Amino acid sequence: MPSSVALPKNWPKDTAFLNTLHIPAPLTSTSLDVSLPSTLPIIKPPPTPNPLVRITPITTPSHPANGQNGLFALRPLPPSSFIILYLGTLHPSSTTDPTSNYDLSLDREIDLSIDATYCGNEARFINDYRGIRHEGPNAEFRDCLVETGKGKFERRIGVFVLSAGKAGKRSNGIPKGSEIVVSYGKGFWNARTGDGDADEDHDHATGP
Repeated sequence: MPSSVALPKNWPKDTAFLNTLHIPAPLTSTSLDVSLPSTLPIIKPPPTPNPLVRITPITTPSHPANGQNGLFALRPLPPSSFIILYLGTLHPSSTTDPTSNYDLSLDREIDLSIDATYCGNEARFINDYRGIRHEGPNAEFRDCLVETGKGKFERRIGVFVLSAGKAGKRSNGIPKGSEIVVSYGKGFWNARTGDGDADEDHDHATGP
């Protein structure tokens, strides 16, 4: 499972780094196959480590993740652009650990989720926007496809910059040096505080 590629800067020693989705037996990638045409975007995974982002220790006392880490943009990221895949261990959603801070629902219909607790990539360090950006998140999780060879495509979850919006208020995308933040979704906050105000396609529990 662990990759032999170079590790991203500030990668934790106790977590296995992945450059592809970890699919343990008895699961197989067949359950992720998607036939074309599809309305989902087809993305090309970036090199590893990802040249668009950097894991950065948080040292600002007022930051909710102070003393932990966040994911920051190494260059300007345009609206709606793809940033990174969310990688971890594929597992049946029915086996989700309710205490996990890194579990993301991949597909409710086929009962599959991705957990980056013990292995993953830079995406596991994306924080929730609350307490960081009063304007709200600047990125989001979206369904997407990757080509796996011989004309086959598989479902994945990607992190994308939010669109510019109808009024163009987010036309600058994510500036270089800015922290990439999402909404973890109502499932995460309801489980921990009993009060969630976000309505996301993917209920996510993640952390730095």
